Amino acid sequence: MQVTINQTEIELVEGDITKLDTDAIVNAANERLAHGGGVAGVIARAGGPAIQKESNRWVRENGRVETGSAAITSGGELKANYVIHAVGPVYSAMPPSKAADLLASAVTSALQMADEHDLESIALPAISTGIYGYPMEAAAEVMLKAAMTYAGGETGLTRIVFCLYGQSAFEAFANELETQLV
Repeated sequence: MQVTINQTEIELVEGDITKLDTDAIVNAANERLAHGGGVAGVIARAGGPAIQKESNRWVRENGRVETGSAAITSGGELKANYVIHAVGPVYSAMPPSKAADLLASAVTSALQMADEHDLESIALPAISTGIYGYPMEAAAEVMLKAAMTYAGGETGLTRIVFCLYGQSAFEAFANELETQLV
């Protein structure tokens, strides 16, 4: 399922984000860029030790990555040249409106970082929906709205892919995309 806004294609796929052929993939990261479990663990294992080493260096040089912002490393052994580490909110740690603002900021920060590095394509997972507990339908609404708003402005991105793990995640995003297009 896809839609085009200005010159940017927004696409939904179900699958393994580490297998996608995009310039960058987004990691649903924590503030310390410790890639142990969830999407972060899968990406770190598939990309090899370079990703964690570069993440450690980034944190040493810049400090923790604030919730709602992003950092970038190489893609290591992945097809993607870069991994953009976006830190989403822990849903239960704040009011839903604050969580939504921080999730939208994480998406926008990742897209801006891709533009800053002159990338044309990026793939994002459903940030914060794993151990951070963000409800999938609510995350789909916030993330798609943020990406569509970003695509409607000045960007060099020609392709934004939401790579969703599992049929239920894909359906939540597909239903939300249909709703936003009405």
